[in-house]
Amino acid sequence: MKSFCVTAFGEPLTLIEQPTPAPQGTEVLLRVKAAGVCHSDLHLQDGGYDLGQGRVLKLSDRGISLPLTMGHEVVGEVVALGPEAEGVAPGDVRLVFPWIGCGCCPACLRGTENLCATPNCIGVHRAGGYADHIIVPNAKYLVEIAPLTPDQAAPFACSGLTAYGALKKLGTLLNQHPVAIIGVGGVGLMAVSLVRALGGAGAIAVDISESKRQAALKAGAIKVIDGSSADAVAQLSAAAPEGLLAVIDFVGSPQTAKLGIGAMARGGKYVVVGLYGGELSYPLPFFPMRALTVQGSYTGSLDELKELMTLARRGAIADFPLRAHSLTEVNDVLSNLRAGTIVGRSVLNP
Repeated sequence: MKSFCVTAFGEPLTLIEQPTPAPQGTEVLLRVKAAGVCHSDLHLQDGGYDLGQGRVLKLSDRGISLPLTMGHEVVGEVVALGPEAEGVAPGDVRLVFPWIGCGCCPACLRGTENLCATPNCIGVHRAGGYADHIIVPNAKYLVEIAPLTPDQAAPFACSGLTAYGALKKLGTLLNQHPVAIIGVGGVGLMAVSLVRALGGAGAIAVDISESKRQAALKAGAIKVIDGSSADAVAQLSAAAPEGLLAVIDFVGSPQTAKLGIGAMARGGKYVVVGLYGGELSYPLPFFPMRALTVQGSYTGSLDELKELMTLARRGAIADFPLRAHSLTEVNDVLSNLRAGTIVGRSVLNP
């Protein structure tokens, strides 16, 4: 089995060859067909997250060790099953739900394994899809994709699910008021498409990249704003005539937080998704005075992925920019992602 792994933080991935594992117990072995490249992989490659004021959350503090095979947006073909595995058969092509928990804590028992305090996520805590094969611990984490192709389906495991989970947190605001989408990279662009698919009142896309703003218009945004403009706060506030009440931040930086919260009307809700890093500094009295809600959103649950794939499989979600690359190009793709030159999503094919 060939895998591209993080063997030293901050360095290019290294090709490692080892025997292909045999599935045990309830495990399922899949031959990887497509693996999406996610911005969060850059944090994994770097070895941590910026917490602001010079502080870093190190991967070692999260129980992550090297070598690490990244890749948490994976579609694979079932090759073999462990003796206790059931629910799929060799030849089946499935999308992998990667946000796996311990299975026994309160978060896992209520169906939100993505919020488990001791996670076992694919491509983060256990080997992921930047490889030609992958082991999944249970067939219950495998989701049907037909009639989508593996390349089309792979980004839904994180990009799609993360956008979907964030939009659901808006509740009725989504359908009653335009939602500002700050950052229309792979996840934000997916969110723009999902606003339309979910019957939302419309998406206002904010990004510093002209090409990404144009992609957002093609995906259905009702308005686009250059986030680097000196009057971006005023533009964003004015973009919702009845007041901006819903903002989702897919960047998660001090600058985008200032923009999103500053533009919101009283009673608004700011959902932060992005992991760019830094810290939020805001006068506490303004939260009650403006009746603001600030909520974090981290990926989504297995049930939410199944809901999302039901929409995708029936064609309710508009196509988004997608480019396929050979797995051997992984380091070039990660470099382009870091430079911000990728519009939409990239997938790797072994």
